[in-house]
Amino acid sequence: MLRYSLALIATLLPSATNADTPTSLSARYATYVAGLHMADIETAVSTSPRTYRMSVTFRTTGLAGFFYSGSQTGIVRGSWQGGNAVPEQYIGEGTWRGAKRIADIEYEHGQPKVRQLVPPNETEREPVPENLRANTIDMMSAMMQLVRAASSSGRCEGTVRTYEGRRLVEIEAHTGGSEILPPSDRSSFAGRALRCDFSTRLLAGFSLGGNHAQEARPMHGSAWLAPVVAGGAPMVVRVSFETHWIGDAITELTSVGGGADFALAADHPP
Repeated sequence: MLRYSLALIATLLPSATNADTPTSLSARYATYVAGLHMADIETAVSTSPRTYRMSVTFRTTGLAGFFYSGSQTGIVRGSWQGGNAVPEQYIGEGTWRGAKRIADIEYEHGQPKVRQLVPPNETEREPVPENLRANTIDMMSAMMQLVRAASSSGRCEGTVRTYEGRRLVEIEAHTGGSEILPPSDRSSFAGRALRCDFSTRLLAGFSLGGNHAQEARPMHGSAWLAPVVAGGAPMVVRVSFETHWIGDAITELTSVGGGADFALAADHPP
């Protein structure tokens, strides 16, 4: 469950860049639970008026790394249709407790087609019916879409459904208002930010033998967006996120730079 919770947090982190000019940006974050440093996250975004590409890598550290070691990298490429993100391919690769995990999904006419899933889903979760998978997107594209909308309108209203080979999740976002984030030794940002409140809810793909009611309980959180580069568009500078098992998590921006590294692209060419 820790791995899933961190994955949800990580997808909220990519920056929303200006849709009118091609831009490449990278950022790093640190995640804390109960004051303990639990994970490091690196993100990279490259976007133009027509296309986008994003990667998110997170690694457990500290006590989380000792008891539940793991890392995960996700990469997605897609195109923009109006304000909608339309993914073309999503790849996720990671290692958890020494076990390899892979998800490779291509999209045909907007429909997700699973090319590879390691380990097989039937060993872990109930299948997501095909009719529910229709017209879903990956979680990274979903958050790109929501954050892009917030960047252009100053509001974060929207609902999307995501599927990445195992779970069907609904994400709903609402505008929370403007707030001042005070200086912190954990963050490189302080100042005024737009707060976007969100919830995630598992609709299908429950754990085999798991507690459906517990897994289906909505999880809530907030993401704060603000410009951190002169003349740049807002990007996520802080995330507060409820989890089912490990309490509330706080993720803070630690650094921002130019350029983007998409390491998996060479291993999985289009």
